[in-house]
Amino acid sequence: MAAKVVVVTSGKGGVGKTTSTASLGAALAQSGRRVAVVDFDVGLRNLDLVLGAERRVVFDLINVTQGVANLSQALIRDKRVETLFLLPASQTRDKDALSEEGVEQVIAQLRERFDYVLCDSPAGIERGAQLAMRFADEAIIVTNPEVSSVRDSDRIIGLLDSRTLRAEQGDVVAKHILVTRYEPARAARGEMLGIDDILDILSAPLLGIIPESEGVLRASNVGSPVTLSEPANAAARAYFDAARRLMGEYVPMALPTQRRSLLDRFLRRGVA
Repeated sequence: MAAKVVVVTSGKGGVGKTTSTASLGAALAQSGRRVAVVDFDVGLRNLDLVLGAERRVVFDLINVTQGVANLSQALIRDKRVETLFLLPASQTRDKDALSEEGVEQVIAQLRERFDYVLCDSPAGIERGAQLAMRFADEAIIVTNPEVSSVRDSDRIIGLLDSRTLRAEQGDVVAKHILVTRYEPARAARGEMLGIDDILDILSAPLLGIIPESEGVLRASNVGSPVTLSEPANAAARAYFDAARRLMGEYVPMALPTQRRSLLDRFLRRGVA
């Protein structure tokens, strides 16, 4: 299988992007794929915390792009899943330390060694986010079911269609919508957007619906993706299903509290 570079992005912070990167990365690795998760959030660096690897960071993404360390020195192998690796961000530098040329070289090396490369983007549209998506083949746009989050996600889709290498070459970056912190009962009461509302606005295939879950927070606090720490949790099951869809499998889409499939109109939109 050819290596696939996937940027995990969002228009605003706090929507569960880093949590989703770790959970999807672990789920893909648990299926036997070789996976690298790359933290592009220079200056903040949270992906290592979510993966429980903060004490193992020696070199980082900027060290590799600047030739201070090679990729093998910077990659951290997960202790629980041997095919999952982390390339951490720097906590002491700013985003200007990243160059497009350096990122291109690192991504090219990762393509040679892994099946999936998940790039955890900073939120928003600034330079770090644009570099995270620059060389992506596909994008997972993480959004909460609220108007401001969805609106900002629409701006990200615009960037994916204009600022990526694929877009400049006349190609497209395949896009998938991942809805996090979803509560069907609140959506039914009109307190948050429904799935159909989100898809109407964003016009991209649905990758998964992650329910609101205390298990996700517990997992982050103990440094373990929910797909590893609580695999039976509803959110973990939703991430597993999303990972299978990302790999091209057909997995029926269901609301978190429902066993039946979503209405056919969602499937006709093109479930990712």
